[in-house]
Amino acid sequence: MTMTATLATHSASPTTVKTLSPHSGVEAWHVESDVVPLIAVAFTFEGGSAHDPADKPGVAQMLARLLDEGAGELNSDAFQEHLAARAIELSFNAGNDAVGGSLKTLVKHADEAFELLRLALAEPRFDQDAIERVRAQTIAGLRYQQNDPGVMATRRFFEEGFAGHPYGRSTSGTIESVSAITRDDLLAMHRALITRGRIKVAVVGAISTERLSALIDKTFGVLPEATPLTAIEPVALGKLGSQFVVDLDVPQSVIRFGTPGIAWRDPGFIPAYILNHILGGGAFTSRLFQEVREKRGLAYSVGTSLVSYRAASMTWGYTATKNERVGEALKVISDEMARLREDGPSDEELRKAKDYLIGSYALGFDTSTKIAHTLVQIAFEGLGIDYIGHRNGLVGAVTQADIRTAAERILGEGKMLTVIAGRPTGL
Repeated sequence: MTMTATLATHSASPTTVKTLSPHSGVEAWHVESDVVPLIAVAFTFEGGSAHDPADKPGVAQMLARLLDEGAGELNSDAFQEHLAARAIELSFNAGNDAVGGSLKTLVKHADEAFELLRLALAEPRFDQDAIERVRAQTIAGLRYQQNDPGVMATRRFFEEGFAGHPYGRSTSGTIESVSAITRDDLLAMHRALITRGRIKVAVVGAISTERLSALIDKTFGVLPEATPLTAIEPVALGKLGSQFVVDLDVPQSVIRFGTPGIAWRDPGFIPAYILNHILGGGAFTSRLFQEVREKRGLAYSVGTSLVSYRAASMTWGYTATKNERVGEALKVISDEMARLREDGPSDEELRKAKDYLIGSYALGFDTSTKIAHTLVQIAFEGLGIDYIGHRNGLVGAVTQADIRTAAERILGEGKMLTVIAGRPTGL
């Protein structure tokens, strides 16, 4: 059955989002727009780095980096030359819960672009020279990151917060694990993840529904049926109230902190999203920005965001300050969280946050690529094709009572996990 929804874009008129019904059964959403002669595609496969072998983190990410390094009869150089000759943009990525990617092409090159995408997904070569090149690049990056306080703080945060869980492992792996990844590991991951039953697709551009349906069947319909993945056990952010230091000889410490969160699929997400905007998500208006940077000059930047995984959620924060001011910065952050938990925002704060989040939403739909990626994320989360149409209504309906409930869930214990990379004093 075909469904439609209205998408309010940053343009003169609303746009219709349609579901396609290709013979392959692939779930696809389509926005037909002839504003420019382009087609933007976003796609995502359920299952990502959380499904790496426990002793070999980094397989899913290495797989994503190798998909466009030769496919079918084309080796890596030939594949890239075909992309460049038609100005086709194709990329892949891997996160904890998904392997995804994007394609952008001129309409006149659509057939060739979709064929190259089909080859990359269905017939990747995994040539040994390409594997070794990507391995060397990955290891070089990992070595460089060992001196990056931001990367080291983030890595330690996940190791402690999700200890013993797949989310606690680095998605990019370690030097040792990447060195041990074999071609068979990549083939096994490819068979497990790149399947017809796990994919969501969103397409925006100057292409008819009929032509697009045929291209989707040809591109994704050749993929094998999905077999069950090992379930990722639900997990809560752990070690709240604990503080860890990664010793690095740098003049400024990088700080990562976190509290419980609320998943995007949870009915309480929208109030939590507004609460987060007031706390640290609003770039220049948030409480943490005002208290940490504007009033005290403790840091150049500070902020928070909601992180939603398939099996976990958290409120994640960041800042950096001089080693000798780390203790002061953390106290200000903790005190502001406590004040917001106990007193809530003012009515004026809540009104301004809602007005901003409603008014700025359409700015995320000013390009075909942004629309495609937003749609595929909504499809991946199972929020429904009409989510964009009623999202602002959900924001507008949030009350102070809703905010208080969200604050209890996120900030209720008054504890956070903190990781500091540097040589802080005065803790």
